[in-house]
Amino acid sequence: MTDEPTRVAVTAEAANLLRTLAAQHGPLMFHQSGGCCDGSAPMCYPVGMFITGLGDVHLATLDVPGIDPIDVFMSVSQFEYWKYTHLTIDVVSGRGAGFSVEGPSGMRFIVRSRMLTTPELEHFDLIPRG
Repeated sequence: MTDEPTRVAVTAEAANLLRTLAAQHGPLMFHQSGGCCDGSAPMCYPVGMFITGLGDVHLATLDVPGIDPIDVFMSVSQFEYWKYTHLTIDVVSGRGAGFSVEGPSGMRFIVRSRMLTTPELEHFDLIPRG
């Protein structure tokens, strides 16, 4: 196990919902929405249902115990605004307006954010290492 900084984390509550969704839908992935559908919500899809490409940045791979790793992506243009930010995927009660697979569960994924710390900024080569 390493203490290397990551750009994305997941709360225990979101991890529980992801395990339930993976049992229903198979391997999952996230794409951080850029304002369409549910504002800027993390949209969860079965792998292969949302196609990423050169216009997307791979932010992280989430290791949620009990299920396959979950890749998290964001569009390149949106990443320019968010590159100094750490995201935590969480879940709250309510139904989102998007196409994310948790919709029927009565829960919806949200993203909580904070600015990256100086060591994280250095790790991601966003400031010179000192």
